[in-house]
Amino acid sequence: MLVRLHDTLRLRTTPSIFFASALVIILFVLGTIFFTDALDTGVSAASEWLLTNLGWFYILGVTVFLVFLIYIAASRYGRVKLGPEDEEPEHSRGAWFAMLFAAGIGSILMFWGVAEPVSHLGDPPRASLGIEPGTVAAATDAMNFTYYHFTLHTWTIFTLPALCFAYFIHKRNLPPRVSSIFQPILGERIHGPIGKLIDVVAIIGTVFGVAVSIGLGTLQINSGLAQTIGIPESALWQLVIIGVVCGLATISVALGLDKGIKVLSNINIVIAVLLLIFVLALGPTLFMTRGVFESLGTYIQELPKLALWNDTFANTGWQNSWTVFYWAWTITWSPFVGIFIARISRGRTIRQFVIGVLAIPSAFSIIWFGVFGYASFDIEFNQGGGLVDRVVEQGDVPGALFAFLEHYPLAGPMSVIAIALVVIFFVTSVDSAALVLDTMNNGHEDFNPLGQRIFWAVAVGLVTATLLVFSGSGGLEALQSTIILVGLPFFVMAYFQMYALMRALREDAGILPRVRVRRWKKVLPPEEVERREDGNDAFNEHYDEAEEIVVVPEAIEPAPEFADPYVDTHAHKHHREGTLASRTGSKARHYDHG
Repeated sequence: MLVRLHDTLRLRTTPSIFFASALVIILFVLGTIFFTDALDTGVSAASEWLLTNLGWFYILGVTVFLVFLIYIAASRYGRVKLGPEDEEPEHSRGAWFAMLFAAGIGSILMFWGVAEPVSHLGDPPRASLGIEPGTVAAATDAMNFTYYHFTLHTWTIFTLPALCFAYFIHKRNLPPRVSSIFQPILGERIHGPIGKLIDVVAIIGTVFGVAVSIGLGTLQINSGLAQTIGIPESALWQLVIIGVVCGLATISVALGLDKGIKVLSNINIVIAVLLLIFVLALGPTLFMTRGVFESLGTYIQELPKLALWNDTFANTGWQNSWTVFYWAWTITWSPFVGIFIARISRGRTIRQFVIGVLAIPSAFSIIWFGVFGYASFDIEFNQGGGLVDRVVEQGDVPGALFAFLEHYPLAGPMSVIAIALVVIFFVTSVDSAALVLDTMNNGHEDFNPLGQRIFWAVAVGLVTATLLVFSGSGGLEALQSTIILVGLPFFVMAYFQMYALMRALREDAGILPRVRVRRWKKVLPPEEVERREDGNDAFNEHYDEAEEIVVVPEAIEPAPEFADPYVDTHAHKHHREGTLASRTGSKARHYDHG
């Protein structure tokens, strides 16, 4: 029946995956609208239980993933090319970075660039350790946590699945699906019920993860429009904004990767850099420059503590609202970002991939948050303040950027530019998400009906509207509660992804042969050798007479340079003793196997 319906609709997907994913999304939307209170109560209770009992699991997981990526890049597998050995990277480094930036964290920088440092300045994460709000110590700690949340650890969550996708798609030529990563474990069962279940979970999680991002962007755009042209912050206008963003994304989807996402990504990065230069040039330039370098140093120093800090003694719940939310949110849309990054990274080695995807966006994030963070601190410490009151006391997190720009010349025009930048960022996110979701449903990247990609753009918009407007709690609280639940299975799957990648690399690259070293005779002090050679020694019966004992160290077997691994591996082709010809045939080697 599903196949008949699939063909009637002129689709080109795997019917069971497509219809199962679509059904869950439709049921969620309808259930939230018609059973608002019951669903809100259930989601809130489950989310609270997870935060209380498994928050540590989320925090530990990301650090484990980071250590794994560093290891894999530094190992011999770092030289493995993600694609044919003779193929060069498809995109230049500049275009590659721009697409990484726009699809991954560009929209996050706009929302949290001011809000995150200011929030932690007014409400220090480690207040239980004696850090007072509004102090220099609070500002220092605010930057530590901001870097922790938006540099290496965030990009680790994107990089792990992206690397797995890149290897299994470009090296093993498997379908661009999450289930393909588990091929070393499942084998051909990736096409069976287990593989399809993995793909359905990944697709649904990706829709919710992207929806949370669009929801945050909608709140920010609504706040900016309210401040610049007086549009009220209301559910109606949020629905209008979601409709506009998804409509523009649909147009970009129709244009394709090169004409749509790539062009928008380049526009994004140019405008973002110009906004950064504007703030750096017209703000306290020296203060910000010094602050970026200083905060980088304190972040590196504090990173081991931050990476494993769980607020064990105070148990204030702060980390549940921030770190755990970030990690759960990020990992839900990591399959979408992962496939997208894998697709644009064909032809690069694993080492280039890991260093590029981890380091380049992290470096830009350090500069971005450093500039906006220290500019915000300057406003609080030297210009009468106001940001902490608005963000922390009034809870206007979405309006933080626009309140910040009021302290700069051309506040009105710059706010309009910032709004346009946020819109473009989110159009790019919906566009690339629709493309990737369609790819995961199809299992290939060849031609597919345009209507399928449009469906996923609309689906993201529907879920965003449902979470923001129709859920019981609404706003940021609804986004947080929902995404923490959705993120749990993704953390579990990530551990299996690490195992699957290592197993595949060992199978494909081969395990290194044992290192053969020479064997040595037993060395004893001269006086002990004399005793054992003396026939009157009362302990002679305890010695192994066959064991050769010497005073001067003496090798039994040849030096390692004569131990040819080729000869050792293929010894069955040769006589085990005597003369063996070298691979070059230029001369014979005398090889004693002992």
